[in-house]
Amino acid sequence: MKLVGAGALGAALSQVAGGIAFAADAEPLKIGLIVTYSGPYADYGKQMDNGIALWLKQNGERVAGRAVEIVRRDTAGPAPDLAARFARELITRDKVQVIIGLDFSPNAMAIAPVLSQAKVPCIILNASASDIPKKSDYIARISFTVGQVSAPMGTWAGRQGIRTAMTVVADYSSGADAETAFKTTFEAGGGKVVDSLRVPMNNPDFSAYVQRIKDTRPEAVFFFFPSGDLPNNFLKAAKERGLAEAGIRLLATGEAMDDSYMQAAGDAGLGLITTHHYSTAHESDLNRKFIAGYAADNGDYAPNYMAMTAYDGMAVLDKALTATGGKTDGATLMGALKGLSIESPRGPIEIGDKTRDIIQTVYVRRTERLENGKLACIEFDKFEKVQDPRA
Repeated sequence: MKLVGAGALGAALSQVAGGIAFAADAEPLKIGLIVTYSGPYADYGKQMDNGIALWLKQNGERVAGRAVEIVRRDTAGPAPDLAARFARELITRDKVQVIIGLDFSPNAMAIAPVLSQAKVPCIILNASASDIPKKSDYIARISFTVGQVSAPMGTWAGRQGIRTAMTVVADYSSGADAETAFKTTFEAGGGKVVDSLRVPMNNPDFSAYVQRIKDTRPEAVFFFFPSGDLPNNFLKAAKERGLAEAGIRLLATGEAMDDSYMQAAGDAGLGLITTHHYSTAHESDLNRKFIAGYAADNGDYAPNYMAMTAYDGMAVLDKALTATGGKTDGATLMGALKGLSIESPRGPIEIGDKTRDIIQTVYVRRTERLENGKLACIEFDKFEKVQDPRA
């Protein structure tokens, strides 16, 4: 796998509007990877790189029989203008045949017009706002949507007899998706969301928010923050102010227990119920192979759902390109991606033939401490063939 650094903006998109043809067999498949490698979310890019490298290692360093050259671009976090510029550069100067990655939804939204104009296909490996595939006919997503993993939690909470809840979410598009999806299914089951709080993403002080929850005294609080320090900080504030002792149950999406951050939560994370599409504790032969291979290459640095989805990204691309006989023009490759299904370390997944979006199992998990002292999300219930609620 060859990695190429950033460079200058190339020729106008109009010169490649017809798409980029697959090169002769001797030439590598060129993949553009737009993701975060620096700043507070640098772990995202590291995880995706590791997942891609592992799949290639396990499959002879080939995708559909072709050597691979990956051209990386670092957005250093949410940076829509920069992401769009990188997409143009990758297509016009670097002549990539497909773009993958996109960890933040604003970045994925920003490159959609570029993809449409150039007719270059893109596989989303993380960005989770609901409407992303609708922004371009050349986008397929294999990660998840926030609504997809939040809606089952509302249903599950209602089945447990919980009748009042509060929501606390990060104040951006994915937070709004989580809030809406949970509220819709929770209230459909007879519950009531008694208050909803939006929290800024930049170094919030959670003490006032947690105190408001405690004063309101709902039976449960559902929260959503992107993977990283924010969920752990919220959990620690909740523990310090005694939400559990007040009889308030904590519910969240899997970002709160990201496998690469969750150990830092310590005892504050124990017992947390989350809904998500992947846990390293998932019981399957393919996941055990994935975990063992990742550990052999990366030691104690645990994989998370981004590493897993990047691993799947290579498998999906391999299967689609095999089906097209190596053709990478946008119409042909997108046609092969629609309806494509594979077995993933998370379980069976499918790309919707009409939505170009992920269909998968969403698991209900409880955070427990294993015999080795590590925290793990143990799956105990599931919702099969879940789509984004706005599909």
